[in-house]
Amino acid sequence: MAILINRNSKIIVQGITGKSGLLHARQCRDYGSHIVGGVTPGKGGTTIDGFPVFDTLNEAILTTQATVTMILVPAPWAADAILEAADGGINLAVCITEGIPVRDMVVVKKYLHQNKMLLVGPNCPGVITPGECEVGIMPGTIHKKGNIGVVSRSGTLTYEVVKQLSDAGLGQSTCVGIGGDPIIGMDFIDVLKLFNEDPETKGVFIIGEIGGDAEETASQWIKENMKKPTAAYIAGLTAPAGKRMGHAGAIITGGKGLAADKIRVLSECGVTVASSPTKIAQAMMQALNKQDCNS
Repeated sequence: MAILINRNSKIIVQGITGKSGLLHARQCRDYGSHIVGGVTPGKGGTTIDGFPVFDTLNEAILTTQATVTMILVPAPWAADAILEAADGGINLAVCITEGIPVRDMVVVKKYLHQNKMLLVGPNCPGVITPGECEVGIMPGTIHKKGNIGVVSRSGTLTYEVVKQLSDAGLGQSTCVGIGGDPIIGMDFIDVLKLFNEDPETKGVFIIGEIGGDAEETASQWIKENMKKPTAAYIAGLTAPAGKRMGHAGAIITGGKGLAADKIRVLSECGVTVASSPTKIAQAMMQALNKQDCNS
């Protein structure tokens, strides 16, 4: 079983009539995803490129029985779109939108503690189960069906890692971009738990970066709970303290969040860490081989 999404997932796109909304709805459909429609207030009752458009998400859910939503709503209204999805009974929301104010996400995070909906993102590339379904903006052509789970804070670096894994014959079960903002929905541990219980996932690759302590926290969980070989790469080894590197959450403050510290903790907890971005596939193979030798 694939985690989070599969070929049977019914997906609605919030913000479908926007330029990026329509573009990525088409790309997901071309990949094989079951896009059942979209939402843009004021444009309900119309059709765009074969997608029926609804005024509200509730109306869309009642008509299509969608259980997954991809959110490509502009930042000022994206938090409301997430809350609307939670209230509507959506099981999984994938928010691609970048630049959502932190104070808006504080409200969302608190609300989701009382709601069963899972949130991936915001500011993320989405989720893809190779050969079956995509909800997001990942380039599907570089993915290969297999048994390596990938979870990442970085969007672009995810593509580099996946390409290297695919070229080395290491296909992926599911790839999840959790996003690089300070406040996100699912974190490393949330996704690792799913991979840990997924019979189709035989190994996991983690893509981390400077800032925060998410990787260190995940390392301890891996040490205590992970049943599958795990490898990782941490970006930002040469990043200067106090300077944000790309993502809003990728900043070293007060001497914390250093790449070197994350690499040390991961290694101490049994994770095989790639020493450079050119040795990603090699690190994953080492982790798999180490597991075979210990079994």
